[in-house]
Amino acid sequence: MKKQRPVNLQLNTISFPSAAIVSILHRATGVAMFFAMIFVIWAWAVSVHSSDGFEQVKMLLDGPLGKFIAIGTSSALIYHILGGVRHVVMDMGHWEELESGNTSAKIVIGLWIILTIVVGVVLW
Repeated sequence: MKKQRPVNLQLNTISFPSAAIVSILHRATGVAMFFAMIFVIWAWAVSVHSSDGFEQVKMLLDGPLGKFIAIGTSSALIYHILGGVRHVVMDMGHWEELESGNTSAKIVIGLWIILTIVVGVVLW
């Protein structure tokens, strides 16, 4: 019996459809927001503890690292919301066909890029 399956699976040759990429990114941004909450909770706790703590957090967020963290966290939140709305609409029975599912996935990715650029410009 000869098995007709690949011996060496090359992951870089696999092309995922846009709907699969959107689904994977939705999970990844959920994990990213979970870890970003560590910074958010720390910054909140320090800033409400004293006026010196507030100034410390303010100086951190005014620096390049703080802006990078704020833009990254906002970007993850934006994507997770857009992907979540797409999933809710699909749960209601819309965009389940192959063509409309891929189109809605491309729209989510496009909106995410545009909104992240807008937030980045505003925050920087």
